[in-house]
Amino acid sequence: MSVKIHFLPDDITINAEPGEPMLQVAERAGVFIPTGCLMGSCHACEVELGDGSTICACISSVPIGTKEVTVNLYDDPVW
Repeated sequence: MSVKIHFLPDDITINAEPGEPMLQVAERAGVFIPTGCLMGSCHACEVELGDGSTICACISSVPIGTKEVTVNLYDDPVW
């Protein structure tokens, strides 16, 4: 069963497979998520989910057992 991923503020929705890497989903959707270390240490790829929690997109995947995920992209002026 696919999971609907909704990227904000771009208002882009794409279907993804559970376990699919989040950066791969964003790339398929044409959404740019900046990266740094690709190991989750630098937090350049940190995004906020619809429930208010944050994840590092470079080490995260589409959650299993959910139907829909909202991903809020925001800019870090330091990066």
